[in-house]
Amino acid sequence: MDIIYRVIELILPFSWIQFNFMKNALIAIILIAPLFGLVGTMIVNNKMSFFSDALGHSALTGIAIGVLLGINNYMLSMLFFAVLFALGIASVINSKISSPDTVIGVFSSAGVALGIVILSVKGGISRYSNYLVGDILSITKKEILILGVVLIIVTVLWVLCFNKLILASLNSDLALSKRVNVKLYKNIFVLIIALIVTVSIKWVGMLIINSLLVIPAASAKNITSDMRSYHIFSIMFSVISGISGLILSYYIGTSAGATIVLVSSVIFFVTFFIGKSKNIA
Repeated sequence: MDIIYRVIELILPFSWIQFNFMKNALIAIILIAPLFGLVGTMIVNNKMSFFSDALGHSALTGIAIGVLLGINNYMLSMLFFAVLFALGIASVINSKISSPDTVIGVFSSAGVALGIVILSVKGGISRYSNYLVGDILSITKKEILILGVVLIIVTVLWVLCFNKLILASLNSDLALSKRVNVKLYKNIFVLIIALIVTVSIKWVGMLIINSLLVIPAASAKNITSDMRSYHIFSIMFSVISGISGLILSYYIGTSAGATIVLVSSVIFFVTFFIGKSKNIA
């Protein structure tokens, strides 16, 4: 890590880079942002922004389960619950008894309520309020390593499964005709979302994590017409907004996560008007 620190100091000779917590935050964003940009493309395509938002809110119940079981590492309990939560939503949606937005709404409300009830019984819900807005400046070297591992895992899965993931999500009948296990690949995708949300929620915050997953991809969709450029621009917008938001938050003294979302929003509106002007022309 010391070597990485020295490289960062050499490339970015700014006053804020002298602090290790800023270096850690910068490295974390460089690892998190591509994940958000990559997975966000399919979330936007499949109109699953409500689903990822529900997973973010379910983190509170994951923490509560950790408290009940005496698990000190809340990431484990959050991941466990997020996986069950995601698979539960996917299973009920696939039954086609209720509309997807209704199912997600019920799961999201029940998940948040359960977490609040458990933590309020323990009398310590205020201790976990930092998970609402996140604090990327508090990330440690060990946690950065976890993000790196997750980035590698998701990238490998994306490369190996991308075509089948796209086919299963956009045209289930065609996928089945080509002997693609639609249920399996849909479950793989929701598990990828659950994994990304869980490992990043502590530093991003459950209130804004969905914005970071959706806005860069939505911005890219405003100005692209093919899948390749869609992914490239989504990742690029995510990285740019992440780094810019972090630096801005340092100088103006604001929440890093919220500032990143505002920068992403500005990029969205710029690309929206660019796309609109192209359509008019």
